[in-house]
Amino acid sequence: MRGQRPTDRQGVVMFTNKTKVLLVLTQDVLDRARVLAGKATIALKLPVSLQIVLRALIEEGLKRDHHPALLANVEGKAKAVRHHRSMAGRAGLRAN
Repeated sequence: MRGQRPTDRQGVVMFTNKTKVLLVLTQDVLDRARVLAGKATIALKLPVSLQIVLRALIEEGLKRDHHPALLANVEGKAKAVRHHRSMAGRAGLRAN
């Protein structure tokens, strides 16, 4: 990954360059990710946190950046944000 230097110590990859990100998710998405973490914990017999699952999902999704379903999902979310901001802007104009 760009900007990160992995160091391998006995098969464990550590990243020296970290960035914090605030991620807002629906409860449904969060619940599904938690279920995946639980299934992975059972299958791998290793503790798998929600953070590990979200990192993996983001990395795997970025590998599929030309996949039509991913692009359609991004488009839908971008349009929803635009619509939400447009509605908020109109509400703000009416309040003045």
